[in-house]
Amino acid sequence: MTGSALPQSMKGFLLFKSSFVGIVVILLLAGIGWLQFSLDTRHDRPVDQIESLAQLPKGQYLKPASLGYQHLVADVLWLQLIQVLGKKRNTADEYEWMYHALDVITTLDPQYSYAYEVGGTVLTELAHRVDLSNRILEKGHEANPTVWRLPFDLGYNHFFYLGDPGKAADYIAQAARLPGRPAYLPGLATRMYAEAQNPDVALDFLAAMWAQTDNKDVKAELETRMKELIIERDIRHLEAAVTHYRDRNGTFPKHIRELIRAGEVSGIPEEPFGGEYILDAASGQINSSTHPKRLRVIRPEEAIKPPLQYGWTK
Repeated sequence: MTGSALPQSMKGFLLFKSSFVGIVVILLLAGIGWLQFSLDTRHDRPVDQIESLAQLPKGQYLKPASLGYQHLVADVLWLQLIQVLGKKRNTADEYEWMYHALDVITTLDPQYSYAYEVGGTVLTELAHRVDLSNRILEKGHEANPTVWRLPFDLGYNHFFYLGDPGKAADYIAQAARLPGRPAYLPGLATRMYAEAQNPDVALDFLAAMWAQTDNKDVKAELETRMKELIIERDIRHLEAAVTHYRDRNGTFPKHIRELIRAGEVSGIPEEPFGGEYILDAASGQINSSTHPKRLRVIRPEEAIKPPLQYGWTK
């Protein structure tokens, strides 16, 4: 018998094993296809999908049951999850089960960085569950320490939701040292350390976040927040001009247009929601006609629940 020859019984066993595995894969794919077709043809499809995600066993139990095909199972579950992930008007319970499904998927495939990124963003922006978002992002960052998006998203959550610009800057600095990161990240981290309360820094951060997400509902949320920050930036600029006008003339201007005639500003910026900026001649304060309440920064000790760092004052 040569070294490469195998007993006939061994050849038969290997052939049987190969055929068995092939049959299992075919049956698995067929079952998945049937399940998806069944869900697609039902009127309450999103409800059925969420219920099926809610019934998933924990990842540590499902992984050995997948017979080595955990990556395939993770892909299938992800395809099912993304069909309901961005559905508007999800309930709080549905988002809880979405987090559960994300946890299962990323336990089956810990290097599934896209699932961490998309899931973390949706849980923050649409569910307003920064606690669940941070949990899945931290899990992803630990399993994928060279993926820059994960510390970037954690920095975003700490800056805008938890009112902790110092920790946010630390995360952005981590992301700035990783391969593939955008060229602007080191500069953004530096500015966050030095000018965390500057609306322009927050606008740059939001613009970066907007550029990194493909979800149209998340983009709409970010666009609204950017407009709110533009209002705050414009108001600060105009109020500085009013103060300078008063210092020169001993009184506040009677109308906002007087700032142009006096050379304090070159023009009145457009209010991003289609309204206008209004001057209170008695106090010198500037307000927006669409957002009369001012933005304020929430300090870390106030961030017990997950609010936005920039919120409208009462």
